[in-house]
Amino acid sequence: MAEEKRLQLNDPNRTDIGDFLKVFACTAVMLQTVLGFALKVSPTLAQQNWLIAVYDLVKFTAPAFIFGILYTTVRTTSLRTFHGEYLPYLQKQWVALFSPTVWWTLAYLVLMPGLQQHTPFHNLISFNWQFVNGNAAPHLWYNTMMLQFIVLMPLFVGLAKLLEGHTGRGIAVALGTLMFYVWWVAIYDVEVFNGPRNQDWYLLDRVFPSFLLYAIGGILLWSFRTQLEPLLARWWWVFAITFLWSWWRSNVELESFGTPVTFANAPYLKPAGVIFSVSAIGLIAVLALWLIKHQSRVLGVVHFLAIYAYRAFLGNVFWMNLLWQVESFAGWNGARALGLRVTVTYIIGWIVSFGFAIEGHRLEEWIKSGTTRLSAKVRATRTN
Repeated sequence: MAEEKRLQLNDPNRTDIGDFLKVFACTAVMLQTVLGFALKVSPTLAQQNWLIAVYDLVKFTAPAFIFGILYTTVRTTSLRTFHGEYLPYLQKQWVALFSPTVWWTLAYLVLMPGLQQHTPFHNLISFNWQFVNGNAAPHLWYNTMMLQFIVLMPLFVGLAKLLEGHTGRGIAVALGTLMFYVWWVAIYDVEVFNGPRNQDWYLLDRVFPSFLLYAIGGILLWSFRTQLEPLLARWWWVFAITFLWSWWRSNVELESFGTPVTFANAPYLKPAGVIFSVSAIGLIAVLALWLIKHQSRVLGVVHFLAIYAYRAFLGNVFWMNLLWQVESFAGWNGARALGLRVTVTYIIGWIVSFGFAIEGHRLEEWIKSGTTRLSAKVRATRTN
């Protein structure tokens, strides 16, 4: 009976909090993409104010994705650190994550080089540098950071197994992570964000310690779910209050830099940004638990979309940019009806991004299946 319950809990086909976080994060980051394009059409002061408000409202995406990935991974995997399962794990992740990242990064650099961040490539060396550091497109810095967690995943799964059933260890890890992260954010805020190391250390926000808090949070929520889930349900209003306060505070901070607005002044590694991200994750987790408890009909849809969220995220800037350029060519320029343009681009871009991710994956599976059948026929012919 206990074994059956454990298998049910670890079932990879079961919708969980991680699925909700991935879908919310992917959906929100697509809106960030369109809002970034909107800043380039010289919006009015009033339009810049609502762009700030909406952008800060969805500025939780990278933390939510990391939290969700770690939560689901430690729930579903039996991976043990370097015990013969690491290489098969990486091979699986290569197909699911690394390979799509390589192809999409190449597509951005070759087909849309104007989307590059910082210094564009001018030779083979700089091309390779842009390829690996996440500067090939505005959103690919996140891939550079997230894939580090994938490579180090056995260590995180090992930590989860170490914490299982030991509340004291969980508290110690939580406090240690929190103290480290406060120090890390303080260093970034003082030295990097508009500080003396702004140009030299700008890559600091894409190394895995910058999002370690959310990875450990995902591990702790699963490892101590029986203690933490009731607390989330009981104290959801605390997350709601801190969510609203930190959103307001983030608005004030971004507006303080004056106009024209640049979203580069709203990094994740700021105190208000961290509080906002944690609050958003908490509220999404509460919603997920409520829907799971009531066996909502949306669970299957959320799980299905979560499978393709990463691929949809990779391609969203490509499709959004293409739509934005087509709209500009058609005469939809400037700040006129900017809200409508943002809405239309976002909805169509979301549909295309997920649609291409789903159908592209099905095509890959069909090609793989056909190749396997062809190889089997060839071997059978040679045998006969």
